[in-house]
Amino acid sequence: MHDDHDHADHDHGHAAHGSHDHAAPAAESHDHSHAHDHGHHHGTGHSHAPTDFGRAFRVGIVLNTAFVAVEAGFGFYGNSVALLADAGHNLSDVLALIVAWIAARAAARPPSPRFTYGLAGSSIMAALFNAVVLLIAVGAIVWEAIQRLIAPEPVSGPTMIAVALVGILINGATALMFARGRDGDLNIRGVYLHMLTDAAVSAAVVLAGLTILAGAGTWIDPLMSLIVAGVVVWGTWDLLVESSALSIAAVPSRIDPVAVRAWLAERPGVAALHDLHIWAMSTTETALTAHLVMPSGHPGDAFLAETTELLRSRFAIGHATLQIETDAADWCRLAPEDVI
Repeated sequence: MHDDHDHADHDHGHAAHGSHDHAAPAAESHDHSHAHDHGHHHGTGHSHAPTDFGRAFRVGIVLNTAFVAVEAGFGFYGNSVALLADAGHNLSDVLALIVAWIAARAAARPPSPRFTYGLAGSSIMAALFNAVVLLIAVGAIVWEAIQRLIAPEPVSGPTMIAVALVGILINGATALMFARGRDGDLNIRGVYLHMLTDAAVSAAVVLAGLTILAGAGTWIDPLMSLIVAGVVVWGTWDLLVESSALSIAAVPSRIDPVAVRAWLAERPGVAALHDLHIWAMSTTETALTAHLVMPSGHPGDAFLAETTELLRSRFAIGHATLQIETDAADWCRLAPEDVI
């Protein structure tokens, strides 16, 4: 995490605050590269966050809420555990959409004296919450499916097929609305996975209905639910692992910290570096702090501006803070690798 005690060393070195990329998940923002050493140098450079997903959230919430009510009703009518399981999973998707939307809007709020990074970290919390909710929903599906395997009940194949086909259309369309943001924002990826998973679940329900119509026993319905549960766990695991790691300030998986360290060490004039930290401020923003030992003297703002810009363009680290230390002696108390 960011070490506030970095600034305690300023009597012997110089701090340079680099590129700030406040890219909110749901709103366009700008990347302002700047550095300072008892003065300021402002670079230009802009990067844009994913397009505002506000409309996608609204449409997705309305469509999925309506579908949950319809699917649950037909699930009870057709006595299909697969439909009821899918309705329960869709209900978790509505909750996921709401939580992700709230987090996206919160992340777009400006910083305050108390929340100096704004509420950008709420998007990480939302991604973790959605991963946990998905797994809880899976537990409920597995429990009900096992009960039906032990005591099979008759189901209506045509009802299952008709309702599930509608589910494929609704969930598939909702997933497509978030598809363009799934690679750059873990929060949006969580929503995308919820929707895509539900489309797959609905497809499995259609398959179960067709199999029952073809003469298979009703056991195929709960069996298909168990298969779907396995698919959901498989698709959610990475989201759970990544969001859990980011919540405790781990380096985002897309960034190689060894490569970043090596690159900084090779910068002109850098003799050594220490106290390197890289962490996620949100699901779209990454921060870095480091102490660079440069015995030949302070390199000037041009070096700082170039370094922070290259950190942004090469490693997608948009909020860098560099402290320059010109004394080669090992005086910095944060130099040892075991010091946090």
